[in-house]
Amino acid sequence: MRIPRTDPHHRLYSPPVPGFQRGAVLQNSAFGSLSLSSAFVPVHGAGMRSKRSWFMRLPAMAIALSMVTLVGVACSGAPDSGEGGGGSPQHGSGTPSGSGSGTASGTGSDTGDGSGDVFGGDGDLGLGGGSEASSASSGGSTAAGEACATKSSEAGFQQVYLAFAFDVSASMGANNAPWRDKSLKWDPVVAATKEFFMDSASTGFRASLTFFPGARRMCAGETYVTPDVAMTPLPSPVFGEAIDAVTPPDDTSWRMGTPTAFVMEGTIAFVEAQRQQNPGKYAIVLVTDGYPELCSREGRPEADRIEAVVEHVEAAHASGISTFVVGVNNPPVEDAPPSLTNLQEIAAAGGTGEAFIIDTGDPKQTAATFKAAVDKIRGAAVSCTIPIPPPPDGRTFDKQKVNVTYTSATSNTPVTLVYDQECAAEGTWRYDDAASPTAIVLCDDTCAVVQADVEVSLGVDFTCEDVIVVPR
Repeated sequence: MRIPRTDPHHRLYSPPVPGFQRGAVLQNSAFGSLSLSSAFVPVHGAGMRSKRSWFMRLPAMAIALSMVTLVGVACSGAPDSGEGGGGSPQHGSGTPSGSGSGTASGTGSDTGDGSGDVFGGDGDLGLGGGSEASSASSGGSTAAGEACATKSSEAGFQQVYLAFAFDVSASMGANNAPWRDKSLKWDPVVAATKEFFMDSASTGFRASLTFFPGARRMCAGETYVTPDVAMTPLPSPVFGEAIDAVTPPDDTSWRMGTPTAFVMEGTIAFVEAQRQQNPGKYAIVLVTDGYPELCSREGRPEADRIEAVVEHVEAAHASGISTFVVGVNNPPVEDAPPSLTNLQEIAAAGGTGEAFIIDTGDPKQTAATFKAAVDKIRGAAVSCTIPIPPPPDGRTFDKQKVNVTYTSATSNTPVTLVYDQECAAEGTWRYDDAASPTAIVLCDDTCAVVQADVEVSLGVDFTCEDVIVVPR
């Protein structure tokens, strides 16, 4: 996950909370680690209760294995710490006194299985679970006379895996027709692809790379079960090296055929096997310049139909594997045949909306457009689901004592999001399961705002009073 260097101008902001003094802000740090060195600390004052707050930094173009430190001050055994009932939120009273401090550390663990969360659907790309970490501190007391302490636990984004299927057929650059000009198609597309795999913005992703058609038995799904580059943490130079190695040394050495149905069959099988070993969010990125072709010559006429590709992609989407499609158009030269009209069907079947169509003819613009396409794919990886961290001090989680805020780096003004289990209004969030919630889910319009923002922060406050009403 791409995390900028520490920048005092990009700190999280939270409005003052009566009875609390602010101890620290969430800061950027290297390798996706975000932490709070301290939390809101109770000070002397009347009529207040403690609040547990944690913040999560969500760079819109990156994800995976970043650790978010959840830090909060909680009151163990507070009289109103049980699960709230229906009706209007209730506000208790109490007079805590004293002050306290403490430090804590912990290691998160990813427990997600990757099921049910797909790209291009409700924006829910998931997060792994967290584990409680031990801490020690001393400080003030609650109205009930019990100690308040800063507790810390960690939760991490669920790992995102992108399986690239990359067309290396002759139509991409064999120079045997004006629309197969290598300098207009292959060269700029390859340059942008290499940049993606080496871009620091890709940090946190893992990716694999499969070239098609295969050098042997191109019309067989098993040919593509093992990728040319295995799942590898990004950024990495191995992808560029593999692309250089597969690039034909001359115009007569290009591979022939576009066995799209078989490469999808094999890549899906690879992803399914990977998912069993390494749970996470998986998506396939298909990069091609044309219709399926030439497998009918091997006695498989059905394989050259777009329906065969769509069937595989739909089945994958149903099991939680999305498919992005990047279509490389022919240059605008005389007699260039149309070759991308069917790619929209594949993208729709894969649950990602429309295919990204890359125009060629101007190499510089082609490279820029391709880069913009993969940047959007990265943007779709921003998670809109936040796992509920462990309740403070061993209390029972109360689903009606939760506030969620959103802060854009451009405005630095926190906005309280409204709880709406039906997501009927704008600017809302819901629980994944109102009866037994395990995660906070941003509703579609809120998720779209988060994914489009360059840098955002979400705050989740655990209060001591009911602040929302959850339907039973």
